Order: sequence, then C-alpha cells, then structure tokens
Amino acid sequence: MKLTKNQKIAYSKVEAGKQYKLAEASELLKEISYTKFDASVDIDVRLGVDPRKANQMVRGVVTLPHGTGKSVRVLVLCTPDKEAEAQAAGAEFVGLDEYVDKIKNGWTDIDVIICTPNVMAKVGALGRVLGPRGLMPNPKTGTVTMEVGKAVEEVKAGKIDFKVDKFGIVHTSVGKISFTPQQIEENTREFMRTIMKLKPSAAKGTYVKSVFLSTTMSPGLAIEPKSID
Repeated sequence: MKLTKNQKIAYSKVEAGKQYKLAEASELLKEISYTKFDASVDIDVRLGVDPRKANQMVRGVVTLPHGTGKSVRVLVLCTPDKEAEAQAAGAEFVGLDEYVDKIKNGWTDIDVIICTPNVMAKVGALGRVLGPRGLMPNPKTGTVTMEVGKAVEEVKAGKIDFKVDKFGIVHTSVGKISFTPQQIEENTREFMRTIMKLKPSAAKGTYVKSVFLSTTMSPGLAIEPKSID
C-alpha cells in the first residue's frame, strides 16, 4: 500500500502499540484526519463473547448526546391514520404499499425504517432485501411501534442501534471529525457505557478485549479501556 504524503504524516503521529487515553485520542484523531469531506469517527469494540450462542448476543440502542452528525433519511411504513404524525416528526418518506413495491424492486435509499405493528406482515415479506442491509424494523430497537412520531424524533436526534458481528466485534460511528474532541469523547463514553450494561451473564473472562477509534481514512488508535469508565 502506497501512502500519500498526508497519510505518512498521520502515521508518524501515532505511536505503535500505544494505548491512548480517550481524551488524548479524541484530540489526536482530529490531527491525523486529512479527508476533504467530513469523515465519520468510527469505533470498533472487540468483545469476549461468542455471538453464535444466543445467551452471548450483544445488541442494543444508544442515544449519543451529540448525535451522529449524519442526516438520517427515515421511511415510515404505516396505515393512513399514522401518516400525519410521521410527517410532522420529520420523516422523509411516509406511506405503505407504494414503498413496499419500491423496496421489492430494490429501492433502499434510506437509513432507517420505522413501521407500526399492524403492517408487519407486509414488511416481513421484505426481509430478503432489508435483512442484509440492516434495515429490517425490530421491536427491540424501537422501530416497530405505534408511537411513530416519537420514534422518528429519537432516530433524528442521534439514536443508533448496534449489534456484535460473528467475529465478536461491535462497529459503529460515534460522530464526525468536525465534532470537538469533547463531543467525540462524550459520545464514545455514552456508547461504551451502554456496551458495559449489556454484558451477557454467560460471557466469561475479559469482556472488553480492545477498543479502537478511527476515521474513514486514518490509522486506528487503541484506547485504554480504563480511561473510558
């Protein structure tokens, strides 16, 4: 891999093998990110769980205090009596049959889908398209609900859902590089607090094995887990 001049400078600022305190890493990230666009700040948490076992699955939702920095496009699938509530809360797309047909034909130009329980039969048929893209509504994450207005507002305010992958890693974004170091730090702390609360009782040994923060194009920074508590 050939490094650009900027990447070489970025890598030279990162100490190999060092675990950074969260506050220090939040500042350093801003120094080593050279993208022209507002890159995402990503977190990778390796957990000591076996996700193949149902009693060690780690999945949850968290509302980041400073939001994600992303504008989230929301589709609400509901019956006509709920459409006005969804629109008032700021959903970009609201309806049912026309959107079900569009999705069947491959349209997925959205970030989150919220639906009411009474339309789940129609939404369930879209599993083939929505499942692999992580767009399937789920009561556990609050995206299958009669309170569609509240759900839209929460998603817009920075509520994200996450789950551990088959390798035992949770990967998500906790902000943008345009955030202040303090905002990055506070969002990361809130996310890690949620991860700690979700520790399965069946998980043995070290629960949080490693934590890395990075941006879209930057080297990853290892975070000292103790500095996050």
